[in-house]
Amino acid sequence: MDTSPFRVTQGDKFSLADAATDAPEDFDKDVSKKMVKALTKRIRTLQELMWAGQKQRLLVVLQAIDTGGKDGTLRAVFGRTNPQGFNVQPFKRPTNIELAHDYLWRVHPHVPANGEIAVFNRSHYEDILVVKVHGYVSEEQIEKRYAHIRNFEQMLVDEGTTIIKIFLHITKDEQKRRLEDRLNTPEKNWKFEMSDLKERAYWDDYQDAFETMLQRTSTDSAPWYVIPANNKKYRNELISSLIVETMDQFNMKWPEPAEGLEDIVVE
Repeated sequence: MDTSPFRVTQGDKFSLADAATDAPEDFDKDVSKKMVKALTKRIRTLQELMWAGQKQRLLVVLQAIDTGGKDGTLRAVFGRTNPQGFNVQPFKRPTNIELAHDYLWRVHPHVPANGEIAVFNRSHYEDILVVKVHGYVSEEQIEKRYAHIRNFEQMLVDEGTTIIKIFLHITKDEQKRRLEDRLNTPEKNWKFEMSDLKERAYWDDYQDAFETMLQRTSTDSAPWYVIPANNKKYRNELISSLIVETMDQFNMKWPEPAEGLEDIVVE
């Protein structure tokens, strides 16, 4: 699947309201299920190659509004990966220790090392989203943070990290349906938080903050992809395709074996 139409390239001209949230009318969920199975198998192989070679580093950033599907994406796309060489780092409300440092202090230790894939479930972008919506810092400081983050990500890229940033785009009606599902399904009750309702009241403010984030921080070396996420199966196919497409470009090969293996006899 060609993922290029979902890449944010227009800069200030990008409009989140014009970005798709649903699968196309001709989407076939059964065909997609088979496609995702093949793609995730390929991701597993590529990850094994990456871990064996210990050369490439891949950082995947997942951002979305509450119920956007970050956890589901992790399970569906990366569920076959080997935990060795694969790390997921959630970024929740900062602790007092984290708040006593600069806002990127808690992020840098979790970027991938050679051979690793790291996925940020939320990320450093919380510090230009939540703080902007709730006015925790000034607009002037927010503008500076866009530049800080671009420079931080460029440094990672210059040092050998490939970055993919994924925004899961859902509608307000879909969020309502998912919140109600959490309330009405006993085994999902634990996922419901009262703060979700509080943040939902800021829906329009968050949409504005997301749009500005995408405009200011999608770069050639660290691009954003806006993925339609109302339909989970379509979302999974798109993101699986994007990961395979990116990792295939690494042109990885298995490391050369030690010399003399052909003469070894295992008694």
